[in-house]
Amino acid sequence: MNLRVPLSVAATLFVILFAFTQPALASTEAPATASETRAANAQDQINTLHKELTTLVTLQKQVSGDDKLALQLQMFQKNEQLRDLIANGVKSGSIDTPFLIEQIRQQQTYANDGVKYLTQRAAELSEKLNNAKNEDKFALLAEYEESRKYLDSMYEETSQNIQWLKKLDALKPQEEQNLTKVITQRAEQLAANVEYLRQQLSADDAQLKVAPEAEKASIQLSKLMSQRRMDITTSSLKVMIELADNVGIPTAEYKRLFFEVTGNVTQDLLSSDVLLSIVKTWSSKLWDWFVENAPQHIFQLIVFLIILLIARQIAKLTRKVVKRAVVSKNLKFSQLMQEFFISMSGKAVWFIGILIALSQIGLNLTPILTGFGIAGVIVGFALQDTLSNFAAGMMLLIYRPFDVGDFVAAGGVEGKVSHMSLVNTTIKTFDNQIIIVPNSKIWGDVIKNVTHERVRRVDMVFGVSYSDSIPHVEEVLNDIVNNHPSVLRAPEPMIKLHVLNSSSVDFIVRPWVKTDDYWDVYWDITREVKVRFDKEGISIPFPQQDVHLHMQSGQSLPPAKDV
Repeated sequence: MNLRVPLSVAATLFVILFAFTQPALASTEAPATASETRAANAQDQINTLHKELTTLVTLQKQVSGDDKLALQLQMFQKNEQLRDLIANGVKSGSIDTPFLIEQIRQQQTYANDGVKYLTQRAAELSEKLNNAKNEDKFALLAEYEESRKYLDSMYEETSQNIQWLKKLDALKPQEEQNLTKVITQRAEQLAANVEYLRQQLSADDAQLKVAPEAEKASIQLSKLMSQRRMDITTSSLKVMIELADNVGIPTAEYKRLFFEVTGNVTQDLLSSDVLLSIVKTWSSKLWDWFVENAPQHIFQLIVFLIILLIARQIAKLTRKVVKRAVVSKNLKFSQLMQEFFISMSGKAVWFIGILIALSQIGLNLTPILTGFGIAGVIVGFALQDTLSNFAAGMMLLIYRPFDVGDFVAAGGVEGKVSHMSLVNTTIKTFDNQIIIVPNSKIWGDVIKNVTHERVRRVDMVFGVSYSDSIPHVEEVLNDIVNNHPSVLRAPEPMIKLHVLNSSSVDFIVRPWVKTDDYWDVYWDITREVKVRFDKEGISIPFPQQDVHLHMQSGQSLPPAKDV
């Protein structure tokens, strides 16, 4: 028995027992052998405990307060000692069998009466719990829990008494059948209570989701009480499962229920019967759920897919409308900004469509949106560099220093802008390399846009010899520039003598061309200058120096040496 049980309950049970039982008298005949002496001593100890228990029962009626509690504790401990002596006697066979059987019968009577008394008391406490005020329920629940624990111990003692009698060949067939019936009924009742409490907890959870704040406290209290009663009931069910196993009662369903409620994995779950019961129950519940909820969920899934399809079409339509709007000449948006608005408009519509579709299948969007907000703060701290690139990308879109297709020198890279996102820019070099540059590096550095303007000036320098005619050179250069079809007439080309270098006379040649024709003009004029200069006899000097040696009279050059 459990020492934590209420001693007042134990005292009541002892009064019931010893009100009609008297201690058995030891034999007056002197023992002849050592074994008989040990048996007589054990019998004397049992008789002594009976007398002490009878005395304690009488005394506890005459006192109160702490003294009464102390006597009740002594009575409880004495009976524990008495059962230990009986157990040792059954195991060793050292005690006279008729005497031992008589003691077990007394314990059996005591346990049966205890079961009746505690069953009635538990029912009374349960009724009080249902009708009690909230402030009184916890005290009653503690008393109810202790009474149930003591009731479980009474069932354990009853089962142990039957096992003792069976070992001593004193068990009547009807007694074992009665025990099997009692345990079965008790297990069935506890299983039914567990199912009821599980439904009650589910109902409380459902009410908490929809109840206003003013009613949640009462529902939470009810749930707490139901959970406490569930713990008490499952503890009793565990005891009955063990007793049922001892007498050969099938317990697969009870073990399955105990596992589903508590989640405790024990060795018993490895039994094929228990596993089969779990599989059958879950498959049956799954089928019932499918039959009951499948039509509704299938309809919700169809609505979900329809909303996604509609959102997709609306997103496409939105991109088309936005595309027509941003290409307007009045807005003067760059290609990059146009692509940004077109892409973001479609994504925004698609995102809203997904949220609406999720809401139609019963998903609560409030926690999701809250989670997005919290996640945004966390990601913001974790991805500071990325956010810096994002901000730089927004500045590039607003101030438009370059556009798709422009040739730029930015972030230490030269090439043609192929693509730009909010975090990086893709540049393709002339040798067909793809370089992805973070926007923060571009925005924080010098940006040179080579092809931003429609018209560019080609700067070239040509050197001629000091012996060549200046007017002739100017005439040839003007003829070459003016005859090129891609050179613009306005602004006019500039051809001037620029500087007198140490080895050449340099002319600057600066024609204006369309940006797309820049390199064609540059290469064509350079080639034509070489061809015409050769034809006209104009020399293109290379760097040279005249070295003059002045020798004093009487000196000669040193003789050459063979090397």
